[in-house]
Amino acid sequence: MDTSHPGNVGAAARAMKVMGFHDLVLVTPRFADVLTQPDATAMASGATDILERARIVQTLDEALDGTTFACATAMTPRDFGPPTRAPREAFAELAQGDHRVAFVFGGERFGLSNEHVYACHLCISIPTQPEYGSLNLAQAVQLLSYDWRQALGGFPVVARTQAPVQADATAVRGLLAHWREMLVEIDFLDPAVPRKLMARLHQFVNRARVTTEEVHILRGIARQVQKQRRDGR
Repeated sequence: MDTSHPGNVGAAARAMKVMGFHDLVLVTPRFADVLTQPDATAMASGATDILERARIVQTLDEALDGTTFACATAMTPRDFGPPTRAPREAFAELAQGDHRVAFVFGGERFGLSNEHVYACHLCISIPTQPEYGSLNLAQAVQLLSYDWRQALGGFPVVARTQAPVQADATAVRGLLAHWREMLVEIDFLDPAVPRKLMARLHQFVNRARVTTEEVHILRGIARQVQKQRRDGR
C-alpha cells in the first residue's frame, strides 16, 4: 500500500522470488512507473520477472480480489480489529487450510491505515525488540515470505559440495603401513619396542573417520618426510 521507494519494490520482488512467490500487487504507489524505474530493477537483482508480472491497482479491494484470507502487517496494536498474532504460530494453522492467502504491507512512511487493517482477517506482527521494531518494507516481506514458505513445507537444502567419501579399510591399512615405515626411518618408532604406537594410531584414524582425500594427504606427508630424510636434510 502506498509504497514510495522504487528500490523497496525491487527488493520486495527479490524477497518473494527466493521463497517461491510471484504475485505482487501494488496499491497506489507514489510513482506510476515504479515497476520500471532503475532502482526497482537494480534491487530486484534477477527477479525482474516478478516486476514484469506485477499489477498496479487503485484500491485494496482490487488487490484482494480472488483471495480468501488477508493478513495485515502492522506493529502498532489497534483497539479494534482483527486479532494480532506472531507469524509462525499463525502460519502453522493457516497452512492447514485451503485459503488463497494475501499479505498486506503498508507504505514506508505511515504503514497501514486502520481502515486497511480492518479489511483483513488477521494482523501479523513480527516480534522485534521493544525499543526498536522498525523494519524496512523489503525486510518485512522477506521475513514473512520465509515463515510462510516454511509453513507450507519449505525447500530442501541443496548441498553445494560433494559429501566426503570415508576411506575404506584397505586405504587405512595402507596409510598406517606407510606411516609405520616413515616413523621407523625417522627413529620415532622402534620396531623392537613398538609400545602399541601403531595400534593407537589406528584407533586415532578410526575415530577421525578419515576420507579418501585425507589419506592421500597423510601419505603425501609421509613421502615428503622420507624424501627429506633420504636426501640428508
